[in-house]
Amino acid sequence: MPFIDDILQFSTLSIIGMEKNTGKTECLNYILKRIQNTEKLTIKGSEKVKVAVTSIGIDGENVDQVTQTHKPEIFLNNGNYFITTEKHYRERSITSEIIDLSDRKTSLGRLVTAKALTHGKVILSGPNTTKWLEQLLFQMKALKVDLTIIDGALSKKSSGSPVITESLVLTTGAAVSPHIPELLKKTKFVFQLIHLPLFESTNNELISQLKEIENGIYAIDQNNVIHDLHIPSAVVLNKYKDQLFDYGHVIYISGAITDNILNFLRIQKEISKTVLIVKDFTRIFAKPEAVNGFLKAGGQLKLLYKNKCIAICINPTSPSGYVINSDLLCQVLQDELKVPVYDIVKNNDLLNLE
Repeated sequence: MPFIDDILQFSTLSIIGMEKNTGKTECLNYILKRIQNTEKLTIKGSEKVKVAVTSIGIDGENVDQVTQTHKPEIFLNNGNYFITTEKHYRERSITSEIIDLSDRKTSLGRLVTAKALTHGKVILSGPNTTKWLEQLLFQMKALKVDLTIIDGALSKKSSGSPVITESLVLTTGAAVSPHIPELLKKTKFVFQLIHLPLFESTNNELISQLKEIENGIYAIDQNNVIHDLHIPSAVVLNKYKDQLFDYGHVIYISGAITDNILNFLRIQKEISKTVLIVKDFTRIFAKPEAVNGFLKAGGQLKLLYKNKCIAICINPTSPSGYVINSDLLCQVLQDELKVPVYDIVKNNDLLNLE
């Protein structure tokens, strides 16, 4: 599949699933398997491409702890780097060398950075904040890793953002909807969010300061000064509407964006001047009607982090066993979204993983 060549144009990649059971782990395994024998040219000749993997959340368990359904496991190859917590490092089925042990802890222990010395299975559970994830990406560059892959999802549960990477593969499928028109509608909307404009400023320090913020609601004034609005939660914006625009109309909300937030802002008289900045598209949990209503009213929605979607992978089978016509789904999505769409399993690209 040609999108492997596209992936290798970047040093960082997110694989983001729209729902559980959309083929995210199969996509990750496929990429790792295909890159295993890929070589790069260096001044010393050719070398294997170095790959590292980690996750926002927990990935690689053979049973989903919520739905109790079977999940594909993650297979690493000799030479792959991986970052996971102490708990899941101890549960690996692979021989590996520890490269680094973090000082900070997650609820599952410290983060272990290791190098696989054999082929085998791992469970990935990585950093829980965007800032920590960025630090790991820098660490991988120091190790001269060519491609770092972050396994992520559209979820309110993690405060970390997988979208700090340069590139993105989105997974969708029958788990989102068993009906192609509805599946297309939902996937198209996520694609619309991915392509929202980036918030830009000539003041690089402003961007850096916003990226450091993990919680709260802030305003940016005309002098690029950030003001904490001391609003305890976006849920209660209506109670603080008199102070919302005290410092101007550029607002940054670090958490999730919901229907209520967008609908509240849409009816304010300042809507035509309002610029709402969100961390990245995975923080938007509003329905299409709320997002488009906000935009049509004159509001602007911009992203602090943005990357390039280079492909979509599909799983045409739902957890309940419903199967969509794979060829038709790929064609419909590709025609509408103008991006390569693949059914990896159908094309027998996961043969001999074990």
